[in-house]
Amino acid sequence: MASKEDKTVNTNEVRPISNIEYVGLTLLALTLIALFVKPEIIGGSFNAMLTKAVEPVVKTYLTGTLGTAIILSVMTGRILERLGFTDALIRVFTPLAKLMKITPLIIVPAIYNILGDINAAGRITGPSLKKAGATKDEQKIAIATMFQSQQSFSTFMLGLVAFAKAGIWAFPVVIIGIFLPVIVVPFVLSKTIYRNVKYKDISEMPRFTPTTPIVPTIFNGAREGAELMFLLLIPAVVVVFAIIGLLEYIGVWAPIESAMSAFLNLLSIDPATGMQSILVAPTLAMNTLVETIQTIPTRFAIGSFILAASGLPLQVPLAQIPAVWSESSDLSTGEALQASLVGLVIRVFSAFALAWIITPMV
Repeated sequence: MASKEDKTVNTNEVRPISNIEYVGLTLLALTLIALFVKPEIIGGSFNAMLTKAVEPVVKTYLTGTLGTAIILSVMTGRILERLGFTDALIRVFTPLAKLMKITPLIIVPAIYNILGDINAAGRITGPSLKKAGATKDEQKIAIATMFQSQQSFSTFMLGLVAFAKAGIWAFPVVIIGIFLPVIVVPFVLSKTIYRNVKYKDISEMPRFTPTTPIVPTIFNGAREGAELMFLLLIPAVVVVFAIIGLLEYIGVWAPIESAMSAFLNLLSIDPATGMQSILVAPTLAMNTLVETIQTIPTRFAIGSFILAASGLPLQVPLAQIPAVWSESSDLSTGEALQASLVGLVIRVFSAFALAWIITPMV
């Protein structure tokens, strides 16, 4: 029979305090001081966050038209995808890529992103690039190019609604602002930043037309639109507007907003929709543009649309793209982040340049 060993516990040994515990103790002390000196600060800050966030969520997404527009737009995109629209785009752009000595697979993520979403584009096309032996520079070009098209089809559809309302001819905006960068951006990057490219004439391209029956495609598309709204867009709106509400309560948001507005004005981008695209969601920005397009210059409306038709908001290049591509490609998280930031810079300044170029045409 095994004898029990007496285990003595040293009660005098104290676990060292970690850094995060120091943060917690500091917060506890500040909370107690605030409750003693000015208790309304805590309630006031929470109320400011709630008040700022509740209006766009309830009035814009839930009881307004934006929620329904998102569901319809995603459903429309999935129907077009089922009818071969994405594969048709690849058929059109592949010869152009070959003509410019660009490996066709590099542009596939950007093309798929026009109707799909930016996360699926990475998960589906990243392994294809890896399998084809694409260099790291080519995979970075694919990410930067993918950033040049909208990460939700609802952004595109609401932009068209806004242009129709203002009587702006959308054709040159779509061709030059969305389709042209799919070819121009990889060509420019292959000659400048990412020059380790090896042209491969790939005959077997991945197919993106699903085989799902048409009725399930419609309902699955509607469900995907609802998931996009409730699981991604509304949480993002709550987070960002709550932070803005807190910063307003503290009194530091006004100079930040003023600086961003001045920068966007300089780039011929409407400040209101531009900040929504960057911080919250391009879909919300285009919904705002539908309401305000008749009160702003045409150049600013075009610049706002081109900026929104990108991989924004900031959480996408800073978090989502690096996470997805580090798993599905040869790139590390840092390399994918670098490529997405390159795409962001290109999109911001191309919005400025293309707004000036396109405005006389419309």
